[in-house]
Amino acid sequence: MRRVLGALFGSRTRRRWAHLILGGALLMPYWLLGMVVVGPLLGADDLFGGSLAAQFGAYAVALPPASATALFPPTRPMSVAAARALCGVAPELLADGPAVSRAARLRTAGWFTLHIGVGGLVSGASLALPPFAVTTALLPLSATIRAWLRVPASLDRPWVMALAPFVGAAMLLALAVCAAAAGALLARLAPALLGPTPADRVAQAERRAAELAARNRLARELHDSVGHALSAVTLQAGAALRILDSDASDDRTFVREALAAIEQTTRRTVGELDDVLGLLRQDDDPDGPGALTGPTLESLEPLLGHCGLTVAYELDADLTRVPDRVSRDAYRIVQEGLSNAQRHGGHGGTGPPRGVRRPVSLHIAREDGTLRITIENPLRDRRPPVRPGGGRGLRGISERAAQHGGHAEAGPRDGVWLLTARLPLAGAR
Repeated sequence: MRRVLGALFGSRTRRRWAHLILGGALLMPYWLLGMVVVGPLLGADDLFGGSLAAQFGAYAVALPPASATALFPPTRPMSVAAARALCGVAPELLADGPAVSRAARLRTAGWFTLHIGVGGLVSGASLALPPFAVTTALLPLSATIRAWLRVPASLDRPWVMALAPFVGAAMLLALAVCAAAAGALLARLAPALLGPTPADRVAQAERRAAELAARNRLARELHDSVGHALSAVTLQAGAALRILDSDASDDRTFVREALAAIEQTTRRTVGELDDVLGLLRQDDDPDGPGALTGPTLESLEPLLGHCGLTVAYELDADLTRVPDRVSRDAYRIVQEGLSNAQRHGGHGGTGPPRGVRRPVSLHIAREDGTLRITIENPLRDRRPPVRPGGGRGLRGISERAAQHGGHAEAGPRDGVWLLTARLPLAGAR
């Protein structure tokens, strides 16, 4: 019994009933338009006091124009908001945003027509039936009510009047059952008519892919820029500290150079970090006016001069002819390659302080429309320490190369660590 009462008068049923009343309210302008058309044809002098034929005729005339206006894209967000709030439908089952495709607009129009059509009937019954049911239930108690309703003498009998309260209660119960059934029907059909279409799912997947790509791009920029700077600063500071703690106190030149390298690295990184943080406010095309303007291959000299390594640099390419987008990613690849050489290579850590100046080979060349980057450095005698959360640099290099339709490889080979990357100069986005 409690479940039956909950199904008929529970909070969810009451919200759905309110949703149906809202549909009836939305129907009123169209119904009035229908009465203007149908009323004169049926001789109705009063729009609200016309015959049932005029009222239902106006109802039938009102639905087609309501369906036509529901084809406009903004109809779906309003319908979805009402269905989520009042119908008790899970939010993830309904689509977000205006209806753009033809299928989505037709589904929305079908839902809107069903909503106001069923809502108009339930609203009319909710307005008219309760007063009539209460009056019927009071018939045995008042002769005035019987006279006002003009009850025939054949019905004005004690046993008939004894049934009147039960008839009135049955009317209210029937109204509650019809309203609950109509609300449940709309809630069941809402996912089919207001849910995402295949086009909506594709658009949502594209949005998620774009958001993920933007997050990955930001992560790569932060890793390559800030990560490289911290690695270089840590290496230079550690080397300078070992010099100060050693007996070679006369070698102050190296300490001065290490501190100068730290200063230059931090100054450069602050500017790069400002460019990277600009991605958080960037809504434009990645290559548009608001695109990232980070360092390019033409800025390699400051990087190589203050990276904490001695780099043997060989260039067989005209950097001015490399597209900016390729040049920016190539710079980041070189930057991450040098950071990788500091960690994996035989520089610092176990060797003498001067070990930080052992050479790393960097070669940049153009070959058949492709920019080839090669970085080679000796390996450590033992494995480098594992950093918590590390290992993203090489994956970032591969992602940068893949964005241009190229590829990158890295790994030990013949006693050295070899990194190669190929970026087509007219690569894919």
